[in-house]
Amino acid sequence: MLNNNPHIYLISDSTGETVSIVARSVYARFENINFNESRWALIRSNKQIDNIIKVVEEKPGMILYTMINKELEKYLQKKSMEININAHPILDSTITALKKGFELKTKNEQIPGKQHSLSDDYFERIEALQYAIANDDGQAMEQSKADIILFGVSRTSKTPTSIYLANKGIKVANIPFVLNQKPNLSNISKNSLVVGLFASPERLQQIRTSRLKALKEKNKTEYIDIELLQKEVMEAKKICIKNCAIIKRIIEIEKTKFYFKLITKHRKRLTKERSKQVISIGVKH
Repeated sequence: MLNNNPHIYLISDSTGETVSIVARSVYARFENINFNESRWALIRSNKQIDNIIKVVEEKPGMILYTMINKELEKYLQKKSMEININAHPILDSTITALKKGFELKTKNEQIPGKQHSLSDDYFERIEALQYAIANDDGQAMEQSKADIILFGVSRTSKTPTSIYLANKGIKVANIPFVLNQKPNLSNISKNSLVVGLFASPERLQQIRTSRLKALKEKNKTEYIDIELLQKEVMEAKKICIKNCAIIKRIIEIEKTKFYFKLITKHRKRLTKERSKQVISIGVKH
């Protein structure tokens, strides 16, 4: 039965930017369909999933998600099956999922012979988003393929910045600094631009305190201890002096503009180097 107003539930254990961008790109393929979208990001626990499932059960629809944490993904799939709801990873065949779930037809199918092609830029962005998710917080350790590598202490906007730049087709990996743990910087290509992100210990304390309040964590932890924060920032900067271009974390708009200046300059240098390599090979040949 055709449903012109399907409910779509977007779920992510990261920022939720990827699932949102891809879902909306897919919506555009369906004419005269009003998708009712609800979105949850930064999912970290089974309890959060339980609360979402209650909402979905009241207004059944389809769940589209990105999940790095496989245990959370399994739990989401299990709870979805219990209420007979389809849950699909967004970066799988999303168009097929929507067609089957709501018996819809894409524009191409509605108008015989009509061709719809996605640009190379679109696929570059999707590839960059997949890369950013897989390499968030030092997870996949595939830094050798990165255009940019962000390194910094917790709560310096590494993940949001990675996703933002990925939307521009830039592959970004981010590596966290944890006090008393040596970061793995051995698998970094010379072609990658490595950037250190920092805030003052006082600013970090404010950001982290707000984060703990959002998580309803009332106990004071070492996470916001000012002396440990000072040590954390100092140790991270020592590593950056040896390995990274150090950038002071100012405000979001200034930071992203600076990144683009850096990556543009970096890419020009790479292009120039590759041109020299081609000329050298030609001479030898």
